[in-house]
Order: sequence, then structure tokens, then C-alpha cells
Amino acid sequence: MEVLIGCCSGLDVHKDSVEACVRKLGSGGRLDQQTRHWGTTTRDLTAMAKWLKAEGVTHVAMESTGVYWKPVFNVLEEEFEVLLVNARMIKHVPGRKTDVADCQWIARLLQHGLLKGSFIPPRWQRELRDLTRQRAQLTDERSRTSNRIQKVLEDANVKLGSVATDVVGVSGRRMLEAIAAGQDDPAQLADLAQRRLRNKIPQLEDALCGKLNDHHRWMLRLLLDQLQATEKFIARLDERIAELTRPHKPVLEKLDAIPGIDRRIGEVLIAEIGLDVIPFPTDAHLASWAGLCPGNNESAGKKRSGKTNKGSRWLRQALVQAAWAASRKKDSYFHAHARNLMRRRGSKRGAIAVAHSLLLVIYHVLKGRAEYRDLGRDYLDRLREQQLVRFHVKRLQQLGLAVTVAPVAA
Repeated sequence: MEVLIGCCSGLDVHKDSVEACVRKLGSGGRLDQQTRHWGTTTRDLTAMAKWLKAEGVTHVAMESTGVYWKPVFNVLEEEFEVLLVNARMIKHVPGRKTDVADCQWIARLLQHGLLKGSFIPPRWQRELRDLTRQRAQLTDERSRTSNRIQKVLEDANVKLGSVATDVVGVSGRRMLEAIAAGQDDPAQLADLAQRRLRNKIPQLEDALCGKLNDHHRWMLRLLLDQLQATEKFIARLDERIAELTRPHKPVLEKLDAIPGIDRRIGEVLIAEIGLDVIPFPTDAHLASWAGLCPGNNESAGKKRSGKTNKGSRWLRQALVQAAWAASRKKDSYFHAHARNLMRRRGSKRGAIAVAHSLLLVIYHVLKGRAEYRDLGRDYLDRLREQQLVRFHVKRLQQLGLAVTVAPVAA
């Protein structure tokens, strides 16, 4: 097999150790390799980097094992071309599984050009990712805490969730604080309602008549404190993310013009994709990386499954959320597109398809810094005008009606 890289290294990375193999093409076409064991402290990794450089290594490859690759990458990224490889691409022969054999196998595959590195964004983008992903996790935790509050209320025969749309909204929060403080009069609790919820005071009085005890109040106090703390952390993350994305305000404004995308989702898009799409040659590459393109599983001429592949779950989550919002914007292309897909394929599959279409739009907006222009709700009808005419004429004829089709006069 042809050797494409003269001197390279394969690393088998673990939490506390790294096995490094250097493969070198010597004089006369002879291949030499040597393996060494290293620790994962900064001093050990720096010493390993000096050894690799002294041996003439130009390319380094390693598996993307959890977060253990990050300390190694931080030390090596400035000196070598580092490839972070998905474990599926470097499976070894069964029965020969050792750390030394693994690093030698990685080095061998790298030397023959059989490995493809994963997308590793620049440092500023990785830091922004940490913030947006932490915010997403805290947002999910806030939802879980709200559900636990609802569970305590149901256990106490309080049916606030049956009347108020948001139990932890402005009105609900005031009632919960009063309940936790010891108030149990339904009339006084219902009188704490704000704005439109005051129109439902009689229903609130019935819903707030429960069987509360000290345990329920203690649990509510605990969960309300947890909810407030989580919201403070989310607010701090919002401030930090806004500070880091302030130089990219023009890009966020272009993304915000796309239906379904607000500033928060725009921040996630910048963190996950970046300010440009240079790592992705086409929009199809980006859709595949995000896990939003149809799967390709075919054998013996039969297509087995079109299930989407695994991709960036953070990007996918944000795009599906944007797809649901875009599908509800009336008089827009995505509203018509979503109705067409969801009617035929179901709501969930339709949402994935709309998310895929949104991602293609995002790709071209980021690539050319173009302005988004909506195609209109009748765009799909104009594409298949003759097909729709034939379909409806045929249906009317089946009902026994004579149909004549003529264009409307200007």
C-alpha cells in the first residue's frame, strides 16, 4: 500500500496515559516504528511533543475518546497537524486489542492516508460552545424543576396547572411563594393573580383548595430556591454569550431574519457551525454532519432505511426547535412547506425535514453573507401548478362534474 506521509504518529489516549507510536519511512523504503508510554500531565505531554518533533513527525492522529483528547490536542495543535478521528473509522482486528497495538494501528492507517479528521473549531468557537451547551443543559434542568413543582402540587391536591398555563410564571410564582410561606386560604392565593389570569379567579379558588402540609411547603421552598438559582446561572451565561458574540452582531442579524431563528438560536448556530462554512464544501456536507439528511442504507437493490444518522445533537436540537417555530409563521414558505410535509409524513418527520431545509438556508446565508428572502406561501404551488390542476380536475370529474379550466383575465 502506498505511503503518503513520511513520518507520522498514532496516539492511544486514556485518562492517565498515552501510548505513542512513531512510524517513519527510512532510507531504501524501509518502515521503522517505535512506541513510548507517556503520562497526561502538561509536563509529560510537552515532553512527548518534543520527542515527536525530534523524530520529524508532521501528522498526529488520535481517537476522540470523551474529553481526554482535549489536553493532548491543546499541547500538540500548534506544532503538528492533528487529526481527531471517530472511533468507528479505526476499528482494529478482533482478538488483538492492546494499547500498544492500537496506537500502532492508528499510525499505520494515518501513514497510508486512510483516516479523515473530525471538524475541530478554533479556540474561541470551542469556548462559545461550552457556554451555549451549558445554557442548554441548565434550560433543561429548569424545565425538570418546574415539572417537579407540578408533581408536588398534584400530590397536595392543588390543581394550579389545570387553570394557569405556566405554573412558574409571574402569577404562579407569587402563589407558590405564598404557599411555601404558609398561606392556605384559596381566596387570598387566587387574588395574587396578575393580568389576564385575574379573569379566572373563581376557577383559581377551586384549583387552590388542596391538602397542603409542612412536607409539601418544605419541598416547594426547596424547588423554588433551585429554580431561582438555575435562572440566575442562565442569566449569567446569557450575559457572557452576548459579550462574546457582540463582534458578530451583523451575522446574528442576518440569521435572525430567517423564520424560526431568534438571537438565542443564532448564538447556538455560530457556536456549532462558526462564522463561515469553509470546513463544509457543500450544504449537503453540513446537513450530513448535523445529522439532518436522510440515511443511506441500501443492499441488493433494496433501500432498508432512511433514518437520519447521528450528528451534532446540540445543533440538531436548536434547528428542530427553530423548525417548529418556522412552521407556525403564516404566509411564509416554511409554513406551506411544513404543512405539506407534516400532512404526508407526520409531524415529527415533517419537523426534521423542515429543519433540514432551514439548515440549507443557513448554509448559504453564512457562506455568501446573503440576505434571506422568503419565497412566499405559494412557491410550492407555482412549482407544480399543472400537477395540481390535473389532480383537482380529476377529482371533480370523479364526482360527476364537467370542468373547464381557463386562466383568469388580467
